[in-house]
Amino acid sequence: MAKKSKRNSGPRPGSNRAERVAARKARQAAALAPPARPFEALPAAECDLVALRAFVASATAQVRFADGFEAANEVDFATILPGAGGAFVRSRDAATWGERGAARGVDGKVTQGLVGLQTDPEPADLAASVATALTWAASAEPGSEYRGGDAERGLADIVDPTAALDVVVYQDFSWWFADDAEVTPQIQQMLGRANETIMPTARLTPNSGLGAPWWVDAGERAHLRWVRPEDEDALMKAMARLHAAGRLTMGEGSRFAGSFRTHGLVVPVFDLDNERHHEEWYDGLQQLDEWFGEALADDADLTAAERGSRAGILGRQVTLR
Repeated sequence: MAKKSKRNSGPRPGSNRAERVAARKARQAAALAPPARPFEALPAAECDLVALRAFVASATAQVRFADGFEAANEVDFATILPGAGGAFVRSRDAATWGERGAARGVDGKVTQGLVGLQTDPEPADLAASVATALTWAASAEPGSEYRGGDAERGLADIVDPTAALDVVVYQDFSWWFADDAEVTPQIQQMLGRANETIMPTARLTPNSGLGAPWWVDAGERAHLRWVRPEDEDALMKAMARLHAAGRLTMGEGSRFAGSFRTHGLVVPVFDLDNERHHEEWYDGLQQLDEWFGEALADDADLTAAERGSRAGILGRQVTLR
């Protein structure tokens, strides 16, 4: 019988060559994988961008461009655009488009780009996809629709990384259309269906300024989803300390419902009594914000009760893409 060839059989397990091959494959996989936190390069806006991308229905936020980035147009981030497209550019009346429109307006008009964060299909690399759409929207002509492209700049080269988002929340999707747009009956019907999906939503602001707490009235209950910027392990320890101490709450009428991961961040979720207006939850939010600060600053080992709380929280956690 002929001797079996060892050619193409691969390196011997445990050999130096096997280790080198495995390391090379790991580096290649890491290079191809999208960033775990796609908006990490924009720390002042990251939490709100994650919220706009993951669960806020109808909102926009003006893009503050980085120094040195040449932009001919105003550009806004948007939750979702018609058809879940990536971006488009339009002309709007400067007199009714606020101070920024009047500042850039020409002949009473301002050119505005809109870049969608909730797109279909899902981009393989969200950060690169948004960066490419922003670059296009900053200089495209009114009436243009984005057709895709390749990223040449990172997000921090386009957007000021120190600028927080000033988010405008809408109760419908009428902002989709330019001032002089002709809205056909078919489009009106589509718009009506889209408007029916929107739930009352508000962005709250904690005293610490950390993270992005978003309130939404979902019908039978209201919820608060607090997108947090901390490292997951540090945040989980803090949540465990608060849970064990009975402090993982926003007060009477609230209940910690669990947490989820999305775009590399952890989002604690609280069920709330929807008989109370979102402004009425500020006292509870500020108290919880203070407790979070204390728990995050505590570097002692977790107690047995706190370890049990952490296990329970982790056991109920889900990951959203």
